[in-house]
Amino acid sequence: MLKKSAVSSQPYIGIFAVGCEELTIIPPMADENAFSEAMETPIVKTTIGGTRLLGALICANSYGVIVSDIISSHEINEILEYADVTVVSERHNALGNNVLINDHGALISPALEKDTEEGIRDVLDVDVMRGTIAGIDMVGSQAVVTNKGLLCHPHVSDEETELMEELFNVPVSKTTANHGSGWVGTCMIANTKGAVIGDGTTPIEMGRIEEGLGYLE
Repeated sequence: MLKKSAVSSQPYIGIFAVGCEELTIIPPMADENAFSEAMETPIVKTTIGGTRLLGALICANSYGVIVSDIISSHEINEILEYADVTVVSERHNALGNNVLINDHGALISPALEKDTEEGIRDVLDVDVMRGTIAGIDMVGSQAVVTNKGLLCHPHVSDEETELMEELFNVPVSKTTANHGSGWVGTCMIANTKGAVIGDGTTPIEMGRIEEGLGYLE
């Protein structure tokens, strides 16, 4: 199902929250019920490095969570109740912005360090490739992917589309969200059961999202 919502009246859900098949992580002030209803996972309320920008800072799939070393020990322990946590030292610490991941693969920014690439491959048990979406290397901001479908910036190239379909083993669809934003990954979070999207998303965009993520099957 789709749940139109907002975090602290912000339409950019994907900056503030992160979700996968097994877990959804949201800021302390967010509406837990909205996320629980849509995602159908346990909910963790926490901060990362004292900030609310969880979606920008975390990458996660069914096998665990990877976050940069700005996270505190208290914040690690809050997530550890529900998932394994791996901390990496990465100067480009906005891993959620720079990594697009499901349970089959991970597309990462060419700017990320080799050790981070190896950590994602080993800890989250996925094939990893470096690349861009619509020529932009902040790939986690440009798209959202589940184990059933991928939605991305409408200016994605044919070459990028072909790479992602093979890597993630899902069909790729083009869309916008929040009334025309191509930065789809900043506007929503999703898994195979549902999604939470920014409250600026139009009915036409909602229809594309439902179709692209396989909710109409």
